[in-house]
Amino acid sequence: MIQIDDKIISRDVFERYFVCDYDICRGACCVEGDSGAPLSSQEPMIMRRLLPLVTPLLSEEALAVIREKGISYIDQSGEEVTQLVHGKDCVFTTYDEQGRCLCAYEKIYREGKSSFPKPISCHLYPIRVHRYKYSIALNYDQWDICKPALSLGKKLGIPLYKALKEPIVRAFGEAFFAEIEEAARLLEEAKKEQQ
Repeated sequence: MIQIDDKIISRDVFERYFVCDYDICRGACCVEGDSGAPLSSQEPMIMRRLLPLVTPLLSEEALAVIREKGISYIDQSGEEVTQLVHGKDCVFTTYDEQGRCLCAYEKIYREGKSSFPKPISCHLYPIRVHRYKYSIALNYDQWDICKPALSLGKKLGIPLYKALKEPIVRAFGEAFFAEIEEAARLLEEAKKEQQ
């Protein structure tokens, strides 16, 4: 573990290579799992405000779930998460022309209709953030559906923290990312000295 200010970061964030291989996984993280996407305290309000823009992109089943249950619920771990369709697909899942999953919020963001890309937990994935009383933990969440991303990241030589620069900066700021880069440089130097 590496500590930067109040953040404790798993070494996997520095040492794992990772680049989403969307053509192979097809956005499986939007439709697999046992719970919806974790939401920050501000995100449900933002997502409700933008709901009219994403509604035309959603399936009838997703719209029925939203009408009946709302956009989110509290899961077994006590986190507010997005609703699911059939206990599996996030209600905000939409599909592109190739049948790959895409977040409806990400779609309107890419089209320039919104400044909200998608929930930060999705944007940061496979980094999972756990907030404690005096610290914040950033851990790598290992999941079989992401094996192609590990292979592509290794092939391209891109460590996880670099692949997730945009969401890390979005969540914690440029200064924190600069500190991550410095920590990565120091870890690399230490590794070379041990050889």
